[in-house]
Amino acid sequence: MKTTHLKRAFKYRFRPTDAQAAELSRTFGCVRKVYNLALAARTEAWARQKRVNYNQTSAMLTNWKKTEELAYLNDVSSVPLQQALRHLQAAFTNFFGKRAEYPRFKSLKKSRKSAEYTAGAFRFRDGNLTLAKTAEPLDIVWSRPLPEGASPSTVTVSQDAAGRWYVSLLCEDPSVQPLPATDAAVGIDVGLAHLLTLSTGEKVSNPRHERRDRIRLAKAQRQLARKARGDGANRAKARLKVAKVYARITDRRHDHLHKLTTRLVRENQTIVIEDLSVRNMVKIGSMARAISDAAWSEFRSMLEYKAQWYAREVIAIDRWFPSSKLCSACGTLQDEMPLNVREWTCDCGTTHDRDVNAAKNVLAVGLTASVCGAGARPQRSTPGGQSAMKQKPLQREP
Repeated sequence: MKTTHLKRAFKYRFRPTDAQAAELSRTFGCVRKVYNLALAARTEAWARQKRVNYNQTSAMLTNWKKTEELAYLNDVSSVPLQQALRHLQAAFTNFFGKRAEYPRFKSLKKSRKSAEYTAGAFRFRDGNLTLAKTAEPLDIVWSRPLPEGASPSTVTVSQDAAGRWYVSLLCEDPSVQPLPATDAAVGIDVGLAHLLTLSTGEKVSNPRHERRDRIRLAKAQRQLARKARGDGANRAKARLKVAKVYARITDRRHDHLHKLTTRLVRENQTIVIEDLSVRNMVKIGSMARAISDAAWSEFRSMLEYKAQWYAREVIAIDRWFPSSKLCSACGTLQDEMPLNVREWTCDCGTTHDRDVNAAKNVLAVGLTASVCGAGARPQRSTPGGQSAMKQKPLQREP
């Protein structure tokens, strides 16, 4: 029987020629235009209590190409335009399924510049990738090899705010296999003084990437603020400098989180975390910047998908569980535990490090939920929030 392998996206930088850059920039603009036109049409229909699906927007695209005003849509590959309509359909599916907000229009300056090509719109031979409407293959910087014999099913080209060009190739990766089972389990308490505190007593320092580049960022932002809005070229250069500083911060943050989550998944069979509402926490003005820099949501996202890849288990416990105020030795609950208290002694005589104690309690509650089977599905009606939730490993059919 055929084995189904996991599909992964392998992302690389590339250096486009002037002709390729011009063609891709046109494609990005056309993709944004088609997406916004289709969204406007569907929004108008929604106001009239009617629904427009993908097939109808595809027919609209055919008609738009025939008009004199939008005839330029014929100059780029039709595949990225169709993919934009499919992405819009997916956005509406998530909206109707109450998994996302209503789709928003793409902005010229703020939205991500990207175009997606399916198998009929690119050629990949002998390590050379050529896109539709381009004459030469892309000059890709192969920073890591693709899986042996890989054949991309989808190619996504993008350009970030710092002007860097990327190509992402989606293909099957047979190297991703479940790791050998182990009895190791760890509870994790996230924080700001230390990014992570483990139930083993280990503390992972918070790199504070944004703070390390704050002077450089502030200088670039001041230079941008001095440029008049009508000063196109100079303002664009200043905006690019700001974007490059942000890109440096983001790259370092992602690199650190990838290394950290990979280590945790490889070393532990069960990982227990708190189900924090980071979106609400960043609304606290005095802590918003530090919480955003810590990137707790990205940490959890990476942890969960890697656990699925390697047949590990991630359990998220109730965010209202008093992990810091509960003695992990005797179970006594303290009345108060201000944030400035980093070490305390329980009535039973046990002296606790606040964060290590919290991580131990997180682990104990998570393992209890795992053994009892609690939290296979979120239970929003339970008093005090939701119960523990279990992240199930990825299932593969032989």
